[in-house]
Amino acid sequence: MKLGGESGAVFDFVPGDVVVLPDGTGHRCLESSDGFLVVGAYPPGQEWDLIRADEPEKKTEAVKRIARVPLPDTDPVLGKDGPLMRLWRRE
Repeated sequence: MKLGGESGAVFDFVPGDVVVLPDGTGHRCLESSDGFLVVGAYPPGQEWDLIRADEPEKKTEAVKRIARVPLPDTDPVLGKDGPLMRLWRRE
């Protein structure tokens, strides 16, 4: 998997790995095996948007929309007490 857009880094994942990508993170599957699964989830009222490297004119507006996406109410993997909630809480 390549994360971070065209100039991003390549990562190898193994069965059981979970990756939660922040809004706007470029990503591309370079290779997969049977059983590979991707789940996309979006906050209520939000829809996915594809911005390709060859469409830079779309990026400026997309960055503004990304900044307005609210944080999830719960960790998308482990729920209300999951470890991502500690990162997202603004106390």
